[in-house]
Amino acid sequence: MNWKFWQKKTDSDKPKKKKSKTREWVDAIVFAVVAATIIRVFFIEAYTIPSGSMERSLLVGDFLFVSKVNYGARVPMTPVAFPFAHHTMPFINTKAYWDGVQWKYRRLPGLQDIKRNDVVVFNFPEGDTVVLERQDDNYYQMQLRGESRESIWSGYNVVSRPVDKRENFIKRCIAIAGDTISMRKGLAVVNGKPEPLVGTGGFTYSVEFTTADINLNLFVQMGCKGLNPTAIPTVYTFEATPDVVKELSKSEYVKSVKEETLEPEDFDVTIFPHDKNRKWNLDNYGPFVVPKKGWTVTLDSLNMPLYERAIRIYEGNKLEKVGNDWILNGKKATSYTFKMNYYWMMGDNRHSSADSRYWGFVPEDHIVGKALFIWLSIDGEGSFLNKIRWNRIFKGIH
Repeated sequence: MNWKFWQKKTDSDKPKKKKSKTREWVDAIVFAVVAATIIRVFFIEAYTIPSGSMERSLLVGDFLFVSKVNYGARVPMTPVAFPFAHHTMPFINTKAYWDGVQWKYRRLPGLQDIKRNDVVVFNFPEGDTVVLERQDDNYYQMQLRGESRESIWSGYNVVSRPVDKRENFIKRCIAIAGDTISMRKGLAVVNGKPEPLVGTGGFTYSVEFTTADINLNLFVQMGCKGLNPTAIPTVYTFEATPDVVKELSKSEYVKSVKEETLEPEDFDVTIFPHDKNRKWNLDNYGPFVVPKKGWTVTLDSLNMPLYERAIRIYEGNKLEKVGNDWILNGKKATSYTFKMNYYWMMGDNRHSSADSRYWGFVPEDHIVGKALFIWLSIDGEGSFLNKIRWNRIFKGIH
């Protein structure tokens, strides 16, 4: 005999209420935002080339994908943030994150380590302090050029940003942790071995033509950029790659081509480590060692200009000098062992790139990912289709 006729129906027996169209749209949007955020944070992210510092490898108007998987995805250090916005909300120009919650640096296992000559996206190391009215400038470089800290803080809106909310930069990794890096007459030298730019970056040259009556457009088409006249009618300065210069030298209208580099004694205070005892400049500096996890450095007057910022700012130590002694986290110290790996990044367009030569090492916790390929490239005028550089679509980055 079936006695279930008298049993009370449970909630599971009741027909489910159908979602409204609005609810379905909201659920779909929430799912899409969450899925896209996970992909962007842990797998792959789109990036745009904003400047010419990586020409001719990467051009202004290139849109590329950056892999988070290759080096291992970095777990968000500032987890409370508006989706798809980096550090600033579009249109209203307010912070797109809340730094009241900060997680320590962690990274998931990756497919590879950073290698020399990889094209890497990273957070700008000196982007911890930003002058909002002059975001294309560098707060620390402003001081090196003569602006006082007091005038900057009183005359502008200055903000601090956590590591993962600092500006994204893209450069080529010239030296990895533990390497000895130097530069001689514009040529990078890694571990004693010269590293010439082959098929990529450009330098500044001066060319002397055989006559002042010359069609400059012919040489622009060859790849010479920014041909500027000098006091001598037959001499021009320009930027080009070594490959272009090699072809240029074959022209019957070219008398000579000379690479324009600074002399070793031409001191530039804006060049890292901004030490007057080191007469370094854009084309001549070093040698010194790029810090490596587990590497111990002596705390002395020779090393501290190079490594003080890494020890104090990037690795979060309290470091001060008292008399002739260095006090590390309240105790006298004569050496320090690094906790992270560091990298030396440079642009391929060597004389038009703000890179490690100006602001030093890139810590591993600032690494965002590896540039993979260009998915779109736009340049020129006219219709959208005419602006597209079709020969760069899906081009790999080397």
